[in-house]
Amino acid sequence: MSDKKLNLLQATAIAVGTMIGASIFSVFGLGAKIAGHNLPLVFIASGVVAVLVAYSYAALGSEIISNAGPMEFVLRGFGDNLLTGALSFLFWLTYVISLALFAKGFAGYFLPLFHLPASAMARGGVEIGIIVVFLGLELLGTDKVGEAEFGIVSIKLVILGLFIVLGLGSVKLGWIEPHVDSEHASGILNGIAVFFLSYTQFISASRLLPSCMSWLLSSRWVIYP
Repeated sequence: MSDKKLNLLQATAIAVGTMIGASIFSVFGLGAKIAGHNLPLVFIASGVVAVLVAYSYAALGSEIISNAGPMEFVLRGFGDNLLTGALSFLFWLTYVISLALFAKGFAGYFLPLFHLPASAMARGGVEIGIIVVFLGLELLGTDKVGEAEFGIVSIKLVILGLFIVLGLGSVKLGWIEPHVDSEHASGILNGIAVFFLSYTQFISASRLLPSCMSWLLSSRWVIYP
C-alpha cells in the first residue's frame, strides 16, 4: 500500500466528484422537478446556504484534523456519550445509504450504455462490481484514489461542459422565469433542501485531511475550491 499524501487537486477532486455524483447524477432530476421554474433561484440559494456551512467545516477542520471528520467535532463538543454514539451511527448509516445510491446510479448509466438488459441480477452485479473496484483501489493507497478521482472528475467536467455549450441554444427563458409566490414557496424551500444536501458532500473533505500533504492541513484549501 502506498503511503503518499494527497495533493490539493486530488483532495479537491474527491470532494467535487462526490458532489457531482450526489447531485447531477443522482438527485438533480428530483430537485429540478420540485423547483420547477425556480430551478436557477433554488440552485443559487442552496449554494449560498452551503457556503455558510462550508465556512464552519473549514474553520473546525483546520483546528481538528481527524479522519472521523464531523464526528470528531461532535465528540470534542459533547464528549463520549449516548448522543455522540447515536449521531455516529446515523453518520455511518448515511454513508452506507449514499454509497448504495451512487452504486445504483452507476448501474443505471452503465447498463444502457452497453445495451445490456437491466435485470435485477445485472443491476446487482454492476453495483457490487463497482464497489469492489473502488475498494481494491483504496487498498492500493489513498493517493491512488486521488489520482483516479482526478481523472474521473476531469472527464465528468468536460462532458458536462459540452452539454452546457450544446444546450445553450435550446434554452427558453420562459422555462426558468422565477415564480416567487405563496403557491411556489414550498417547492422553493424543498428544492433548496434537496440541492443543499448535494452541495454538502464537501463534508468528505474534512475526513481527507490526515491523508493530505502537510501544507494542506487547513480544510479551507480543500473545501473552498
